[in-house]
Amino acid sequence: MSTDRQEMLDIVCRTAVVAGEAILKVYAEEFDVRHKTDKTPVTEADLAAERIIVERLMSAFPDIPCVAEELCESEGTPPCCDRFWAIDPLDGTREFVARNGEFAVLIALVEEGRPVLGVVHGPAVGLTYAACGPGTATRRRGGGAPELIHARAPAADGLVIVHSRSHQNSRRLAEFLQDYPVQARNSCGSALKFGVIAAGEADLYPRFGTTMEWDTAAGQAILEAAGGRVETLAGDPLGYGKPGFKNDGFLAWGRRATC
Repeated sequence: MSTDRQEMLDIVCRTAVVAGEAILKVYAEEFDVRHKTDKTPVTEADLAAERIIVERLMSAFPDIPCVAEELCESEGTPPCCDRFWAIDPLDGTREFVARNGEFAVLIALVEEGRPVLGVVHGPAVGLTYAACGPGTATRRRGGGAPELIHARAPAADGLVIVHSRSHQNSRRLAEFLQDYPVQARNSCGSALKFGVIAAGEADLYPRFGTTMEWDTAAGQAILEAAGGRVETLAGDPLGYGKPGFKNDGFLAWGRRATC
């Protein structure tokens, strides 16, 4: 591959920003919401962003297949492969519909079961998280320069938990947290939660139930690059290229405590 990883990341960041601009155009107007077979909402913003992302990635990297949420919905999931783009053009469509700004464009490169490059771009909140390997995780605010970010080890007085707004009253979450000292609980939409932990602003994002690989790959690439980790509920690394591209529950952690 002639294009090095940082050049790839630059292309993906630009692609995510252009997709985000298309999303904000729809966001600024009235839009229709339809529901997919799994009852999740989809809007013209999802479709417009995905068209932009797939076209640009296929043009720049024609040898890497795209596994994209809406494409999989309309055409079925493709067979698993060793190297692919995992794309969620609008993660947090419910947040988009609710107009709270907490939605994101997610693009990740998966190689041999691991997310090795990722971008989480929140167009409404003006945040872009990106990484392409250990020690490369950055956060960019608006048009500013990227700043390096690092996950933190939990403080002695307890964990700061970040979770989905829709899961804040979950019995499973409450039962799980009984086993940990908790300092604070904060809610945040979409994969922006991975960025919050990668930037050292929270310690744990627990998620129970099914997600898709395109929901987690970009955030995991960034969090791992920042020194954190994403594990299954059994404690194994969350892997990719699984049948149907489905995840079971996971725990996204900051840096391990050294003691």
